[in-house]
Amino acid sequence: METLLIIIHVLVSFFLIVVVLLQSGKGGDLASAFGMTGSQTVFGPRGATTLLHKITVTLAVLFMITSLSLYLIQAKGPKSVVKGVSKKPPISKTQNKTKK
Repeated sequence: METLLIIIHVLVSFFLIVVVLLQSGKGGDLASAFGMTGSQTVFGPRGATTLLHKITVTLAVLFMITSLSLYLIQAKGPKSVVKGVSKKPPISKTQNKTKK
């Protein structure tokens, strides 16, 4: 289950990168960031939602779900890295010499 979720997570990550890189910019440049254009277009014109935008949102949601799922699976694992180690400390060399 965990391996399948990791594979899905990597694929979603790859496709999310590709879809974000395929999108065009909003049309705003450095001048618009400092208010040299109309106040309505500071961050560029806002058009209708495109197919790439819907795919981006869907992949982002899938990325967050797989990330949280992987965290929850990992959090249920063993709580201690020394689980199963005996409680007795090992006998040191000085203790061996005193017993003989």
